[in-house]
Amino acid sequence: MKVAKVDEMKDLDKRATAEFGISEDLLMENAGQAVYFVMLQELGIRNNRFAVLCGGGNNGGDGLVVARKIHSTGGEVKVFLLDDESKFRGAARKNFEIVSKMRIEISKVDSADSMISGVLDSDGIVDAMFGTGLVREVGGMYREAIRLINQSQAMVFSVDIPSGINGDTGEMMGAAVKADYTVAFGLPKRGHLLYPGYDCCGKLYVSHISFPPALYTSDAIKVAINNPVELPERASNTHKGSYGKALFIAGSSSYLGAPYLSALSFLKAGGGLSYLAAPKSISSLLASKGCDIVVLPQEETPSGSIALKNRDELVEFSRTVDIVVIGPGLSLNNEAQELVRELVPGIDRPLLIDGDGITAIAQDLGKIRDRKAATILTPHLGEMSRITNMDISEINRNKIDVLQRTARELNAMVISKGAHSLIGYPDETVFINVSGNPGMATAGSGDVLTGTIAAMYGLGLSLKDAVRMGVFIHGFSGDVAAVDKGEDGMTARDILHALPETMKLYRENYAEICENLYESTFVI
Repeated sequence: MKVAKVDEMKDLDKRATAEFGISEDLLMENAGQAVYFVMLQELGIRNNRFAVLCGGGNNGGDGLVVARKIHSTGGEVKVFLLDDESKFRGAARKNFEIVSKMRIEISKVDSADSMISGVLDSDGIVDAMFGTGLVREVGGMYREAIRLINQSQAMVFSVDIPSGINGDTGEMMGAAVKADYTVAFGLPKRGHLLYPGYDCCGKLYVSHISFPPALYTSDAIKVAINNPVELPERASNTHKGSYGKALFIAGSSSYLGAPYLSALSFLKAGGGLSYLAAPKSISSLLASKGCDIVVLPQEETPSGSIALKNRDELVEFSRTVDIVVIGPGLSLNNEAQELVRELVPGIDRPLLIDGDGITAIAQDLGKIRDRKAATILTPHLGEMSRITNMDISEINRNKIDVLQRTARELNAMVISKGAHSLIGYPDETVFINVSGNPGMATAGSGDVLTGTIAAMYGLGLSLKDAVRMGVFIHGFSGDVAAVDKGEDGMTARDILHALPETMKLYRENYAEICENLYESTFVI
């Protein structure tokens, strides 16, 4: 499913009217109907008490439609206006006039105190104060209203987005409603899927409010949820070479876990043949620990890192595999870092650069730009900061735009790792991943990701799909591990060892996973 910017959504609204004759009145009616439907389904209307908090814009107008429908169905509803009614325009004004003629109590709010009994005594609250266009900090009476809503025991339904959340960035603008259910219109906005906005939405529903698919599936909208892709079947008459050969250039005397996790995860996720080029001194240990991996012992530096003298042989060997991964546990040794910078332009296979490899190549990004074969980068926020020369706080304020620019300028696929990892491509397409959990914030988790991505490519997916499905399956494996282990104390090995079961569950339940988009967004 596509994910829109606030301005893109405004453009879709205009196009719906100009190209298809869908009036503003009809769009508002459909929006209110969608919220009402969710309330009917999740709570029920008849004999329940509701408080509807309305701002002065179209979001408030949507709330008035909801109030009208609650009243029509036999619910008890009170409307609290937090702005001057004279600010209502167009369809919102019409709905205010309609509601004013009904036996619905409408209170103009001068202070949050006047709402206390109406809000706290409600069974359900409709948050229709701010829409997706909020760009300034919430203060004064609105801030108090948000506090009151969050203090209540009622079920909270947010109209389009929880009030106080920035529709483009997911930032909390000083204070935000913590909803149980959010009903987004047209398409989900970026702020619905990015943290902390995602945490405030509760269960997210989306209504296309009668937009034709030509609008909400437009190629002009570059961001989408990372929904599943069907994996190629494993044919009966195949061999290990049929599922890809991967070379991992990884490890040092100080980092034994990273090379093991990355190379073995390739096999655990379905890959065929895993080669691990690691320093001689740790090769026998890695071979005994991961006997399924083909270990290629490398000459090493005095400090136990892979030496630069291995360059030509590694380039030559890389031509025998389908994909190369470089960086996990490689160390910050100067010679090992230089080895990365010299290998990158010489390898003519798809190349995934992770961890210490990213630190090395951040000093000479031109070597990525000049590559003819595809490049994949998997930075966490600190590494993204090194790549972009931007502060982490600045990146966090504008994650998607920064990722789009970086992927375009480097001509690389870039995975910005974190809660709801972002997968960016040179054409500025971005996928927002929704699998995974906080227990995956553990050392070595990223190493498992590298092997999982390589495995998806080995299974036969296109590289573009392999990258985003590697992220999805990695997160899914963390979720499978959490069922057994819990999130506290989960290790990268738990994620690794859950991969075979994850692949089995994914293949067996593909249709169900596709239908509910991993239980992140529900279409009504």
